[in-house]
Formats: sequence, structure tokens, C-alpha cells
Amino acid sequence: MSFPWANHYQPTNPFMRWMDEKLPLPRFVYNAIGAGYPVPRNLNYWWNFGVLAGFCLMIQIVTGIILAMHYAPNALVAFDSTEHIMRDVNWGWMLRYAHANGASAFFVVVYTHIFRGFLFSSYKAPREMIWLLGVVIFLLMMATAFMGYVLPWGQMSFWGAKVITGLFGAIPLVGEPLQIWLLGGFAPDNAALNRFFSLHFLLPFVILGVVILHIWALHIPGSSNPTGVEVKQESDTVPFHPYYTAKDGFGLAAFLVIYTAFVFFMPNALGHPDNYIPANPLSTPAHIVPEWYFWPFYAILRAFTFDFFFVPAKLLGVLAMFAAILVWFFLPWLDTSPVRSARYRPMLRKFIWFGFVPCMAALFYLGGAPAEEPYVMFSQLAAAYYFAHFLIILPIVSMIEKTKPLPNSITEAVLAKNGAAAAE
Repeated sequence: MSFPWANHYQPTNPFMRWMDEKLPLPRFVYNAIGAGYPVPRNLNYWWNFGVLAGFCLMIQIVTGIILAMHYAPNALVAFDSTEHIMRDVNWGWMLRYAHANGASAFFVVVYTHIFRGFLFSSYKAPREMIWLLGVVIFLLMMATAFMGYVLPWGQMSFWGAKVITGLFGAIPLVGEPLQIWLLGGFAPDNAALNRFFSLHFLLPFVILGVVILHIWALHIPGSSNPTGVEVKQESDTVPFHPYYTAKDGFGLAAFLVIYTAFVFFMPNALGHPDNYIPANPLSTPAHIVPEWYFWPFYAILRAFTFDFFFVPAKLLGVLAMFAAILVWFFLPWLDTSPVRSARYRPMLRKFIWFGFVPCMAALFYLGGAPAEEPYVMFSQLAAAYYFAHFLIILPIVSMIEKTKPLPNSITEAVLAKNGAAAAE
């Protein structure tokens, strides 16, 4: 995003001038996150979660590299090497808890970031590429997290790997060969553990590369904002630094308070106790569940309990589970309303807060519940509403709803809000 009123990098120090000529890295940083990057002046705390997601990714990469130095991807010793990290490596317990809870924190932040996109229609033109790259990042996160969950080689790790890779067996013709290829055999063992460890180590760097593209795509049209109105004048913006670096710093401090509380005081609250039992192929856990951040899609998978003509229920569940994320790719074209922000779309706002949010809350709960009635029936209802929201409700609402009048500019909206607050 380039504006005529943006500050331009002008180094005064001789060394910095030389650096700017040979390797303009300071200029890049200045224009990306410094005073040379104008940002809408009305961004609220919903916009903090992008920075928090980047911070979580850095936590995962740094702690993951150190943990990999002590981990042994061998089915005979993987569980013991995890315990060795916890008991014998200096600060190993903290690194592992920081990594495990960092994964949960990463998903909390990213789910919130995605919800902000739904609420303020951040997927609309001219920011479609930002949204599409964001969905790619989420898919890579899901794959990375699944493979990481297998590495401790506890009971839930082993059986989670067996169940999830078994889903590929539902694909006609190529399913079983694909499952064997993924595992390197007929069941999770050394080959699978080595493959998952290699990919789990590699994929965070792939995510980092896509995040860089995501940020690059963001800087072309500039940040969206709560009104959905594009920047029109200098008074609509403020420099990213110091205004939003300070705001993001406050958000980061609040995040760290909660994150460190989990790491130091309740590090196992989000994990499963069965994963502290060594993997045993001969002992199936009573209730196999993935990590909590997979639960909505796991609930959709289990919602299909009957065949449809010649399509088996298992295949329908697998297709629905992947479609639940892939449908996000089409949001820029499913939502045809010329208005972005739900602030000015009262009908959409009601459907999001009183329909979609309860639906997602139900899916989160049902994904961790036993696969029995009445949970299966509720999963079917919630899954039906989930797809109806994106494929039926959103397109119809975008065509028929009567939107509120938009402000003429971001500045007008800010001044009107501050004036109303002052009048009160």
C-alpha cells in the first residue's frame, strides 16, 4: 500500500546509507512495520490476532528446533525420549510444555483471526489473495499439528494416527495403497514415525514462507478495518509505529499472561491423560479423540452414519470433513454484498452471533464427546447448519438484506463514535 503522505525511509547515518544501497533490509522493515506503513486509524483489538499468530509460530519453531535435538523418532524409544526431555534435559519440561501449549495457543489465536475475517468480511475484494493464503496456512497448521501429536508415541498418539490415516482408506480404488504409502506399512510404526517427524519439522518453515506471502499480499491493498470503508485521505491513517506497535505490545503482554499461566500452572489441561501411557497396538483406548482444535471437523466426520446410495458413510464423512475447510476458499464469491463489515449488515450479524457461533461451539463440544446418541444426532444437526451457513444463508443474506448507510470515510466514523461517546 503506497500513499503520497506516507513517510519515506531516509537514513542519516553513513553506515545505514551504505546498507540501504547494498542491502535495503532497514528500508524493507521500515516500510513493512514502521512509520512508513500507514494503517487505518480505527483498528480495534480484533486486529491484534495476526501479530499474535506470528508470535506463536516463532515460539513453535524455536522450541521445536531445540526439542528435535533430543527426540528419537524410533517406535522403541520415542516415548522414553519424550520422558528424557521432560526429566533429564535442562529446562526440557518447560520447552515441551511451551511447545505443546503453544500449539493450542496458536490455534486459539488463528481461530479468532479467522472469525474476525468472517465478521468483517476480510475475504472480500481486493483482499481475496490474503484470505486464500490464510486458508492455506490453516490447512498446513492442521497437518503439522496432527503429525506433531503422533510424536510422543503415547496411546492417543498411536491410535490417533491409526484412525486418521485410516480415513484415507475410504477413498475408492486408491485409498488403501495411499494409506500404506503414508504409513510406510500396514500400521503406524517406525516408518510412519520417521515420516511424521520429518514432515513435522519441515512444515513450520513452509508455513513461515506462506506467512511471508500472506503479509506481502496484505501490503498491496493495505489492512481492512472495522467499517469496511477503504482509506481515502491522510486523516484516515496513522503510522504503524508507534501507534500499533504499542497496541500490539499490550495485546502480546495480555496473551503472554494467559499462555504462561497454562505452561507453568496447568500444562496438561488441554492434553489427554492417555498420552502418558506408552503406545500399545493391542490395547484400544475406550474413547479415541484428537486434540481439541480438531474437534469441530472430527464431529462433522462422525456425523455421517449411513450410506447414501452407493457412497459409504465413511467416505461421506471424509469428504465432508475436508469440505468444511475447503468451502472457505469460495467465500469471496459466495458473499456478494457490496458492504463488508457486519456492523452495517444487521441480518448477517444476527446469523453469525446467534447461528454460526452456537453451531461452532456445539461442534467443538461434540467432537470431544463419545460417538453415541444423542451426540451423533446433534453432530448431524450442527454439521448441516455449518454448511447451510456458508452455502445457503450467506449468499441469500448478501442478496436480500437491507444494510445500514456506510460512513463517507474512516475519519468520519471515528469522529462520530468519539462525538457520541463525549455526548454521553
